[in-house]
Amino acid sequence: MSFFGSIQFFLLMILLFIPAAVLGLRGKSLRGYRTAASVLMIGLVMWPNKVQLLFLIAFYVLEFVLVKAYLKLRLAQGDNRSAAVYRIFLFLSILPLILCKISEVSGEFSLGLFQFLGISYLTFRVAQMIIEIYDGIIKEVRWLDFTDFLLLFTTFSSGPIDRSRRYIKDGEAHYTREQYLDLLGDGLLKILIGVIYKFILATLVHKGVVFFQDPQSFLEYAGYSYCYGIYMFFDFAGYSAMAIGASYILGIKVPENFNKPFISIDMKDFWNRWHMTLSFWFRDFIFSRFMMLAIKGKWFASRLTGASVGFIINMFVMGAWHGLAINYILYGLYHGVLLALTEIYQKKSGFYKKNKKKTWYKTVSWFITLNMVMFGFLLFSGELI
Repeated sequence: MSFFGSIQFFLLMILLFIPAAVLGLRGKSLRGYRTAASVLMIGLVMWPNKVQLLFLIAFYVLEFVLVKAYLKLRLAQGDNRSAAVYRIFLFLSILPLILCKISEVSGEFSLGLFQFLGISYLTFRVAQMIIEIYDGIIKEVRWLDFTDFLLLFTTFSSGPIDRSRRYIKDGEAHYTREQYLDLLGDGLLKILIGVIYKFILATLVHKGVVFFQDPQSFLEYAGYSYCYGIYMFFDFAGYSAMAIGASYILGIKVPENFNKPFISIDMKDFWNRWHMTLSFWFRDFIFSRFMMLAIKGKWFASRLTGASVGFIINMFVMGAWHGLAINYILYGLYHGVLLALTEIYQKKSGFYKKNKKKTWYKTVSWFITLNMVMFGFLLFSGELI
C-alpha cells in the first residue's frame, strides 16, 4: 500500500472519511479524529518496512523534544535571544534529513540512516517552527497540535507544505453544516481532478517519456524534455490535488501547490506557479533571510548583486534538497542562475520596462520561458548526465 497509489489506500481513506464527514456535518472538531486517522494510515502504509517506521518514530520523538526544548529556552531568553543557540537547534532539526541525503549517495550508512518516506516534508514543518520560535511568533506548542500538524497523512509523503500557525487555526475550526458541506464538495472535486491528472493524463504522457527515452538527436531531446516536463506536472499536480482534497474533507484547507505553471512569462513567474508551497517556503526562510543578513552586514555593493547571489544559493539548496546527485545540483544551479539573470534584466533593461506590458513581448517571453523550463526538466531527469 502506498499514499495515493494503490486501491487499498483509497478504500481505507474512504472508510476514514465517513466518521470525518459525520463529525464535520455535526459541527464537531475533527482534530483528535484526524490525528488518530493519520497515525493509523501512516502506520499501515509503513508497516511492511519496519525499519522505516522505527526511523519515523525516532524522528518524531527527536523533533518534538527539540521544539519543546528550544521553545522553553527561547521564552526564557526574552528579548535577549541567542542566535548561536537558535542555529544549533535549527541544525539539529534538519540533521536527520542531512544524514538521509548523505546515506542516499554514500555506502557508509548501509541501513539508509533516517531514510523514510516523507522525511523531507516533515523536516520543512519542524524547521519552520524552530525559525518562528526564534522570531518570537510561536509562543506555545501543544503535543496534539504538533502531532496533528506533523503527521497529517494526506500531505505526509509529498506535501503540499503547510505552515504551523495557519494549520493549527484550521485544525481548531468548528465548521457549520453548510461550511463543511462546501468543504466536502470542494474536497471531492479536487480528488476527482487529481485522479484524472495522475492516473489518466500522466499515464498517457508517460508513453511519450518512454518513447523518447535515451534520446540521441536534438529533436529527441526536445521531445523527451517536453514529455517529461508535462508528465511531471500531471503526476505531481494530480498527487497534490488529491492530497489537498483529502485534507479538505478532514477539515484542513491545505494551500494550493500549482497555478497554471506553463503559462508563466518569466522564471520568477514560473516559481510563483510551480510547487508553490515549496518555492514560497524557500523564499521566506532562505532567500529573504539571506537578503536581510546581506543588507544588514553590507555584504554586497548593491541589493541587486545580493539578490542575484541569493537566488543562486536559494535554488542550489533546493536542488540539494531533492538529492545530492549531480542532476539535482545542476537543476538547482540552473534555475538559480536564470532567476538571477531575470532579476538583473528586469531591473536594468530599458527595453524590458518599455515593452513588458505589450502582447507581443509577453508572447515571446512565454515561449522562451517555456523552453527554459523544459530544459530544466531535462537536467532534472538525468538524461543529460
